[in-house]
Amino acid sequence: MIAQPLSSSGLRANKSRRLSAPDVVRELIAYTILTAVAAFALFPVYMALLNSLKTDGAIMNDILALPETLRFSNYIEAFERTRFLRAVVNTVVVVATGASGIVFFGAMAGYKISRTPTRLSNLLFGMFVMSMLIPFHSIMITLTRVARALHVQGSTVGLGLIYVGLGVPMAIFLYHGFVKSVPIELDEAARIDGCGELRYFVTVIFPLLAPITVTVIVLNTLWMWNDFLLPLLMITDSDNYTVLLSTNMLFGQYNNNDWTAILATLILAMLPMVTLYLFLQKYITKGIAEGALKG
Repeated sequence: MIAQPLSSSGLRANKSRRLSAPDVVRELIAYTILTAVAAFALFPVYMALLNSLKTDGAIMNDILALPETLRFSNYIEAFERTRFLRAVVNTVVVVATGASGIVFFGAMAGYKISRTPTRLSNLLFGMFVMSMLIPFHSIMITLTRVARALHVQGSTVGLGLIYVGLGVPMAIFLYHGFVKSVPIELDEAARIDGCGELRYFVTVIFPLLAPITVTVIVLNTLWMWNDFLLPLLMITDSDNYTVLLSTNMLFGQYNNNDWTAILATLILAMLPMVTLYLFLQKYITKGIAEGALKG
């Protein structure tokens, strides 16, 4: 075969891909900074994993030293003492209730507000966005009293319903932005064909919202799975403890803490969420970008 000479456009493209010395330096500095930030963020995880395989005495002697022997029995002990499987089931119930409610109400409200550009819609959207700025600590006492009055305090399903109320504003904000990327001509075609609004939303619009739906589910799952304060306020029965509440039982009075079991439980609690995020991070990034920046 005879090698074909590069066209002028191909030469220009190759030259444009070559980085100049200042660009190389800038990229090197950027990657160095990002690597340092990543190392700083992952260092606590490394320390937890390292010390979860030691004895209590080894942790007290030198927290940074490598373990002389790997004590995987710490994980078995932590699993049994915290009733970890039951705690995981309770947490899954809370997350499933909260995430499904947030998606259900957030998707419909975000779509309706986005498709009806009236003053009332703008007012409602502004109120939802403003509610995201209210610190949780300023409403937690009132929220506890309301939950007690509604007889939802103490149950995992009730805790999930409270998460729905707290998580819907962010979901509406993301869905509201993402719906603007869906052509409005689909709405007009559905009306001409006589398709009802609810049926049209369920069969046409909602499947198109899959990227932002995945984002909403994952973000709220991470939040509810790792939350400690709200379950502490709402759950009183140890049979309904979430993962983090079960871990809290390992902290004793007068600084009598079983650090090996605590760290092992935290590593076990972290694994499902890390796995979920790694598999869905592409959809999370896409959903946040399009949901927050559209329109």
